[in-house]
Amino acid sequence: MANRVLSGMQPSGLLHLGNFLGALENWKSLQEQYDCYFFVADWHAISTNYADTSRIKEFTQELLFDMLATGIDPNRSTVFVQSTVPNHAILYLLLSMIVPIPWLERNPTYKEKREEIKERDLSTFGFLGYPVLQAADILLYKPDYVPVGIDQLPHLELTRELARRFNSLYQPVFPEPKELLTQFPKVLGTDGRKMSKSYGNTINLSDTEPVVRQKLKTMVTDPARVRRTDKGNPDVCPVFDFHKIFSSSSVIEEVNIGCRTAAIGCIDCKKQVADAMVERLQPTWDARANLKAKPAVVQEIIQEGSQKASRFSSQTLLEVKESMKI
Repeated sequence: MANRVLSGMQPSGLLHLGNFLGALENWKSLQEQYDCYFFVADWHAISTNYADTSRIKEFTQELLFDMLATGIDPNRSTVFVQSTVPNHAILYLLLSMIVPIPWLERNPTYKEKREEIKERDLSTFGFLGYPVLQAADILLYKPDYVPVGIDQLPHLELTRELARRFNSLYQPVFPEPKELLTQFPKVLGTDGRKMSKSYGNTINLSDTEPVVRQKLKTMVTDPARVRRTDKGNPDVCPVFDFHKIFSSSSVIEEVNIGCRTAAIGCIDCKKQVADAMVERLQPTWDARANLKAKPAVVQEIIQEGSQKASRFSSQTLLEVKESMKI
């Protein structure tokens, strides 16, 4: 039987190119060799958006469209929504009884997020304890691997520590999941900073072609290149980073030389990368349009996935309760 992989994504906003290149395309390839469980972590979205939860359902639906449109195949993967499987909340509660507070306070993301999102009060139990919910999400399905970037390794290590602590306190139930390191390309936003919902600099998977082209027109370039006749440096230009992701090798070379010699202007450079990006995204847009026209089909996929996830996680939870003698 194939090794099992599990991963999830928060519906805290519309998915953008960073999510597409860094996660969804990787998930798509993992389906070829693993038994995959992919879910929308809607309860996690509450941890930073508890004061305004009005769009979580909308973002959940949009995320599902994006997942399925980019090639997550419900015939090869189990696709579900976290909140439709109450076992996640039950295991979260049980694990929260045994996790030492210092384990949570040392989580590097805890301090980073509080610094990054200063406009919201994140001094809540839910935000401090979200790694425990994350551990429950993972351990319920006993995955062999969890695809993560290097920056997410501390979260997975906490999951392993919780598994070891549970297994030592009671009867062993949880195997320790291994990391499946993924190379997330650094995707820059239209302002030259890392593409992020919080910066408002994203190109979203749900954007239309005209919107994508307009956003690219406003994208920052080499700040030293003021006039069309100025020679540029592609190495410091965010638009050239997009060329390296989306354009052919011949176009990349043409733009590289053309920019350095001022043979090509920024307007033409942006048009070329827009053409390449649109070509890459068109199949996803087409699939997305078909899915939005058939919401009942998507609902059926999620219902079936949630039922499968519930059956599997219920067995794990039964073992947990027997181990704890409760």
